[in-house]
Amino acid sequence: MKHLYQDDPLTLREKCAYGMGDFGSNLMLCIGTLYLLKFYTDELGMPAFYGGIIFLVAKFFTAFTDMLTGVLLDSRRQIGARGKFRPFILYASVPVGLVATAQFMANDFGLPVKTALATVLFMLFGLFYSLMNCSYGAMVPAITRNSQDRAQLAAWRQGGATLGLLLCTVGFMPVQALFSQSPTLGYLIAALIFATCGVFCMWWCYSGVKERYVDVSPAGHKPGILKSFRAIFHNPPLLVLCLANLCTLAAFNIKLAIQVYYTQYVLNDIGLLSWMGFFSMGCILLGVFLVPGAVRRFGKKQVYLGGLGLWAAGDIMNFMWGTSSLSFVLFSCMAFFGTAFVNSLNWALVPDTVDYGEWKTGIRAEGSVYTGYTFSRKISAALAGFLPGIMLTQIGYIPHAIQSSETLLGLRRLIFIWPCSLAIAAAFIMGTFYKLNEERFAKIIEEISQRKKNTFPEKIRENTKPSVVTQ
Repeated sequence: MKHLYQDDPLTLREKCAYGMGDFGSNLMLCIGTLYLLKFYTDELGMPAFYGGIIFLVAKFFTAFTDMLTGVLLDSRRQIGARGKFRPFILYASVPVGLVATAQFMANDFGLPVKTALATVLFMLFGLFYSLMNCSYGAMVPAITRNSQDRAQLAAWRQGGATLGLLLCTVGFMPVQALFSQSPTLGYLIAALIFATCGVFCMWWCYSGVKERYVDVSPAGHKPGILKSFRAIFHNPPLLVLCLANLCTLAAFNIKLAIQVYYTQYVLNDIGLLSWMGFFSMGCILLGVFLVPGAVRRFGKKQVYLGGLGLWAAGDIMNFMWGTSSLSFVLFSCMAFFGTAFVNSLNWALVPDTVDYGEWKTGIRAEGSVYTGYTFSRKISAALAGFLPGIMLTQIGYIPHAIQSSETLLGLRRLIFIWPCSLAIAAAFIMGTFYKLNEERFAKIIEEISQRKKNTFPEKIRENTKPSVVTQ
């Protein structure tokens, strides 16, 4: 294994550039998460059931493309000046933006052809997004090995993701509404604008971050999909984190997918979506800024559990009393404030499990660990995309019509009860089974460092400038 040692501290500029990566990727991802199902049902005329099937098939496909991305990253041995991960951020972002836009192109084909075309486009989007976003996320251990710096990068990443989600929530539909005479064209133009901005933000990230610790797997180590699965099951902290994230991401995506229906049909105020997004995403940003300080005081696990508690409480209150626009926004802000801590720490905890895996096996495999983790996220996203489509059909949703009382109750359960239940399940999993606390992590890092000093005593002393060391 090779290590590139460098002790430069992380600058504010570099943290900002890293955060812009998730801002850009979420501009391209969230237009699909928030509005693609509605585009399918209301503009392409697809039954909601078909939309759910498309999400299910495409997301399961991209779960495996994530794993293949991990194999590709861990297989790289000829690493140039651009680094191990950054080239994928640069080159894959362009097809991601193109396909994200193409998904909102209307057509007059029959239902089977429409469904097949939508599925293929979604699968292509997932393939290129895997290459771009998995490389972006797996890059953290190459940027810094300091646990607090990683927590800060996770906070900047979540801040960027939240801003991207906020902009999509607040700005997409107003842009689409400018084309009231041709709603389908409005979807396409809005998607093009957001995707273009997303690509430029990914380029900003590429140019602004450094890979300081470039690890190359030894010649005898051959990455593969099965090894990525073993990276999950032989790494207890990673396995627990995957299970908890399976719950939290499904809950978050279900909430995002249903909120456009909820504001339009339950609250009869589609314009509220922008205001709700503005205030609730603002609460997420506030939570993101508080994450590093909260982690220093209480530890990652306790902050994570506290965020889940706020999330569940906000959803319960919304189901019981969120029948007006004002109460809906207030309780949603409480729930989204809790999600800020959960989603930020999801990314801060993954690099810790990379170090745990190296400590346990002697092999450092960021790609396999990270994409093993994102595999669970894609499975969660597949279920989160499938369930709303199926349940909209089950509760009797009819596009552009007055909904029955049973349908309205079903929408309320979908946006509040399901996410709340999943958040509680995640809290139980993390609270009971996650054992990698700050004290144990510090001992693991110390032991890894000692092993390397014992193996390369002369090279470690030459740490005044970057050097390549072979293990």
